[in-house]
Amino acid sequence: MRIFRQLSLLGVALSLGAALPAQDQAADAAQHSASTTAAAVVASGQTPAHPPDLLEHLVDSILELFNVRTSENTVTHYVIAALFLVGAVLLRRAVTNGIFHYLKKLAAKTETTLDDKLFPAMEAPTAAFIMITGIFAALKVLKLSENTDHYLAAGSTVAFSLVIFWGLLQAFNALLDHAHEVALEKQMGVAAFMPWIKKTLVAIFVVLGVLLTVQSLGYNVSTILQGLGIGGLAFALAAQDTIANLFGSIVVAIDQPFKIGETVSIGAHTGLVEDIGLRSTKIRKTDKSLVAIPNRTVANEAIVNLSRFTQRRVEQVFNFTYGARPEQLDAIVQEIRALITAQPEVNASDTHVYFRDLNASSLDIWVVYVIKDPDFARHMAVRQRVNLAIMQAVAARGLSFAFPTQTLHVATLPERKG
Repeated sequence: MRIFRQLSLLGVALSLGAALPAQDQAADAAQHSASTTAAAVVASGQTPAHPPDLLEHLVDSILELFNVRTSENTVTHYVIAALFLVGAVLLRRAVTNGIFHYLKKLAAKTETTLDDKLFPAMEAPTAAFIMITGIFAALKVLKLSENTDHYLAAGSTVAFSLVIFWGLLQAFNALLDHAHEVALEKQMGVAAFMPWIKKTLVAIFVVLGVLLTVQSLGYNVSTILQGLGIGGLAFALAAQDTIANLFGSIVVAIDQPFKIGETVSIGAHTGLVEDIGLRSTKIRKTDKSLVAIPNRTVANEAIVNLSRFTQRRVEQVFNFTYGARPEQLDAIVQEIRALITAQPEVNASDTHVYFRDLNASSLDIWVVYVIKDPDFARHMAVRQRVNLAIMQAVAARGLSFAFPTQTLHVATLPERKG
């Protein structure tokens, strides 16, 4: 923008010079000199001195207050610089130990938890901002070389930009954490993906912060982005797997087949979901090992969510020996059905007990029942209680459970005579 302003000034100077009367040689020479100077500035890439910023204005006001007008460093300069540093330290301590201490006590009395997260998050950036202000104010008091002033201006721009974006990032994190907490309390489906959403938004925020900081240093960000776009195709080809995993995470976020804390089976892996990231989903298996499955694989695999049972279905086959009589089998079928339906945790309408098969080595009774409670531990407790009751009933009726057996009949050959 400064270049454009210089070019426009140059154009105005040239047009005014062309409009002057020929007899006014002195004015023409002055305009020519001005235009030559402007052209030299543009060609050299230099920019005129920028107007003083707020910090420089504050420093100049302090120096005028002490009537300091020399162009060299004096004892007064060093004393004022030291006062800025000491004042920054004292102000930082007063803000952190006084104002923020009071704000945190006040936040503890409110119903919402957002302020409980926000005030502690903003304490460190605020303290850093005060110290940076004091340090750069102290440096601006001193009379330094032109190159040093140039680097000092660039350093202050970067430092203030970073500390401001740090404060905004801390506030943004506190807001996202509060949203995650609210989503968990209300049992919203998006709660499981809030960590993933937080990582994505924070990454975008950091990129924007870096670009704006670079822009504040006078660089043309659009030119930089165009230069990055030249290698975009090569980067995309090299990052195919990463992009595929990113889109896989988006699919998982939209479909929501599971959330953190649920037990799932993905391909050959079964375990507890510990993290859903941009690149992979981490599962803690039953042997306590951690496996990271790429989100591309997660999006393409069949997912069995073992934490979302509505009921637990039990199917068993009890094998009895062929020594059992028909009336015994009929009686044990009736008794097993009665034992199962008597359980309060079992849905009686979904209970089925039948003498189903005559197998090669056993007489099979097929049993199916549904437990209302989906909890795994309670389901196993009911199943164990039913199995023990069936064993006792079988023993009381004198029946025996079968196991795979084979009976060989050996024929005796007649003896040969003579």
